[in-house]
Order: sequence, then C-alpha cells, then structure tokens
Amino acid sequence: MRNTHFDARASEWIGDLTVWQREHAGDNSDQMDRLRRNLRRARELELTPRQREVLILYYDKGLKMHQIARRLGVNESTVSRTVKRAKQRLYRCLRYSF
Repeated sequence: MRNTHFDARASEWIGDLTVWQREHAGDNSDQMDRLRRNLRRARELELTPRQREVLILYYDKGLKMHQIARRLGVNESTVSRTVKRAKQRLYRCLRYSF
C-alpha cells in the first residue's frame, strides 16, 4: 500500500469550486415550478388510487412502510413495491417536463 498524504489544499480547492458553482448557477425556479405543477397533476392523473394513497402516507404524512402496511392491512413488501412502481410511473411521466 502506498503511503499517501492528505492534501489539505486539495479539499479547500474542492470547497472553493463548490461555492463558485453555487454562486454562478443559473436560476432554475421556473423549471422547478413547472416540475412541481406537473408532479401534482401526474399524481392525480397517472397513479392508481392505491399508489396515490401509499405515496401520500409515505411522503406527505411521513409514515414508515411498516406503519403503512399495518394501516392498510397488507404486507410491508407490498407497500415497498407500490412505492417503487409509483415512483417509476411518475418518473416516466415527468422526465421530459423540464
């Protein structure tokens, strides 16, 4: 194994670059607003009622998957698969909305 020394200046340079990028990044608020509108619409129009319910409980209400499973009377893996499929469906709907 080679004897490598940590170069403090290298990490400072990365930090400086991060700050520079943040300060010079373009304003994407219009894109984010459009994405949020499209997300709300896609949740209503593209998801099944069960997928909508599970996403509301998981993301909006902050419940854990085992809590959702208990509340809905299903297995935890069913909740996990439902969240995954809903996210995939939303991604397919929204990937061109930027």
